[in-house]
Amino acid sequence: MRPLIGITLGDGDRPGIHAIREDYIRSVEQAQAVPVVLAAVAPGDAAALLGRLDGLLLSGGADVDPSLFGARPHPKLGRVDRRRDDFELALVREALRRDIPILAICRGHQVLNIACGGTLIQDIPSELPGTLNHDAPGKRWHRSHAVEVVSGSRLRDILGREALRVNSFHHQAIERVGQGLVVSARCAEDGVIEGLEIPSRRFVVAVQWHPESFWRQPDSFQSLFDAHAEACRAAVPVARR
Repeated sequence: MRPLIGITLGDGDRPGIHAIREDYIRSVEQAQAVPVVLAAVAPGDAAALLGRLDGLLLSGGADVDPSLFGARPHPKLGRVDRRRDDFELALVREALRRDIPILAICRGHQVLNIACGGTLIQDIPSELPGTLNHDAPGKRWHRSHAVEVVSGSRLRDILGREALRVNSFHHQAIERVGQGLVVSARCAEDGVIEGLEIPSRRFVVAVQWHPESFWRQPDSFQSLFDAHAEACRAAVPVARR
């Protein structure tokens, strides 16, 4: 049975135009799951949507409105999409309530943390001087820095490695970790949090980098999507198997 995995999408830097990178779609397909794109709708519709899905993938995108974690906008805050923020937070909270498997990527990693009561660093260069450039230039699959994966974490089990190099396209990061979440990876050079998970749930794994960008590369992160899809497959209702 191929599980149905909802993938959030944003406006692609053009208000009024919903968009998503092909990388997410292909990564989910390669995991033998069916991708279902989710445009931002009313938060109240989150429960009805999740009732038709077996898993949730939170994609990357714009900055999150800092008022959602009790902060004032930083001068370096980028574009925000409050409609998407509210919808995704509702999705995450409902998915956690139902124990629906979640894979969260980049912005999604940050949204998950906020949904659990955590906070964000709004601009790494100005708030954490001396750190490396986490919004690195180059192709989407360029590995710009090293990450250390916590021993005993689910992420370590999935990736099978304690150290790896990843791509990086973000200027925000996790500050205070949300309730129930544990850190599963950090940037080897400066300690910025690169992975979160909830050990007590069926599958809640989040990474700050973009594993989907490697779907056509020989050394990929497909094991992340495979593990998520397997957890989603186990969650498929008996009536649909």
